[in-house]
Amino acid sequence: MLIYWDIYEIRSHGIALHGVKLRGRIRKFTIENEVACLMENASDEENVVRFAVQTNSSPNLIIDFVKSLVPEVEVAESLKNIPNPVLSKIKVNDLSRYDI
Repeated sequence: MLIYWDIYEIRSHGIALHGVKLRGRIRKFTIENEVACLMENASDEENVVRFAVQTNSSPNLIIDFVKSLVPEVEVAESLKNIPNPVLSKIKVNDLSRYDI
């Protein structure tokens, strides 16, 4: 059975998001709060961290936590209802790009 995910992007224009253990803090927070979450630094955009929560799950707990760490960030939904997502490069999630 596939699990479907909604992808969100965390951005900041003035504060570094890579190399500051942001992903590790989010991971620990979600584990302690029993929230299923995937996350990765974007490799196709500068200073962007992406996370995914299962479709029909609220991202608000994670968003509030991230904003408590870095109040200046912007968090926006990027893609909805994606099976087996790749977070580092958004274009990989477009299945029409591939033949089997």
